[in-house]
Amino acid sequence: MMRDLIHERTGIFFDAARLDTMLEKIEGPAIARNCSSLLDYYYVLKYESNGHGEWDRVMDALSVQETYFWREMSQVEALVKVLVPNWFKSSSRPLRILSAACASGEEPYTLAIALEEAGFGSHPIRILAGDASSAALARARQGIYRERSFRNLPVGLREKYFEPHPHGSRIRSDIARRVEFHQVNLVSRGDLNELATAPIVFCRNVFIYFSPDAIRRTISIFADLMPAKASLCVGASESLLKLTQDFDLQEIGDAFVYVRREASNGGAVK
Repeated sequence: MMRDLIHERTGIFFDAARLDTMLEKIEGPAIARNCSSLLDYYYVLKYESNGHGEWDRVMDALSVQETYFWREMSQVEALVKVLVPNWFKSSSRPLRILSAACASGEEPYTLAIALEEAGFGSHPIRILAGDASSAALARARQGIYRERSFRNLPVGLREKYFEPHPHGSRIRSDIARRVEFHQVNLVSRGDLNELATAPIVFCRNVFIYFSPDAIRRTISIFADLMPAKASLCVGASESLLKLTQDFDLQEIGDAFVYVRREASNGGAVK
């Protein structure tokens, strides 16, 4: 029951081999709630009117914070070399970029640094970032990182964009201000209604924790909200080819990106 409820609300799926992991992760929130059993906690999550606060605790417990700066850079290079230049060649409107499932912020800050390095620092670009974990978002907003986050970032860029801090290194304040953080559940259309209308979406290395059904649910929301020809970047180990007919896989620069198809049924295209 608990596994199905978590899957329904979050998209995260624990197969039989990982049930013990799930139970270990939610034991802490259950104890904090003074529940005498996980069954009691299940009913809290399912029925109580203040369950939303409990779901925040569950998402903090389930959140996987395995990320770092300058990760899977081929798509980021396609962003700064192809997608962003093409946008400003054809449009005078501000560009919105969404980093969904941003964890503790390394990905959206990577985007901000890469755009600055490519000469787009003064262009009208909004970087939106979302994650379901409020604790992860708090760390992202602080912008303080330890050595593990820098294992792929060139030393020169670390020296240029980060400042020493007693607890690690802190992102420069002018770069931090370019990222707006929001709490987002990827299987909730209400959470994505405004954010997923961005013409460029990074949603990387989160679908590896979702079931195929949950991935379809999320991709369907993206497809409904993203404009035609919008770009969706997923992780290198993630494939949507058997899960959606709304996106075409295209090679852009040296990267593979899913591109939102044009409407084919006479419907309106955003």
